[in-house]
Amino acid sequence: MEELKKAILEFAETNKKSKFYFSDMEKGVKKIVPTASTRDIKKAATALVGEEKLIYFSTGSSTMYGLKGRGQTEDH
Repeated sequence: MEELKKAILEFAETNKKSKFYFSDMEKGVKKIVPTASTRDIKKAATALVGEEKLIYFSTGSSTMYGLKGRGQTEDH
């Protein structure tokens, strides 16, 4: 789980966009941890939201993730 959290944060920090879809994050994480399952990535992302390192961003029709404090978020 910690390895996945680290991979997610690395993806979020190096991603060009401040907000991204789960599918994009999953692809990025699987480049770092090829054996990661979709379910485990989702659990790790949810844990990071709980730790307030990632945030959810809802567009109304879909949910995106973002690195807290980066780009335009609900904090600003």
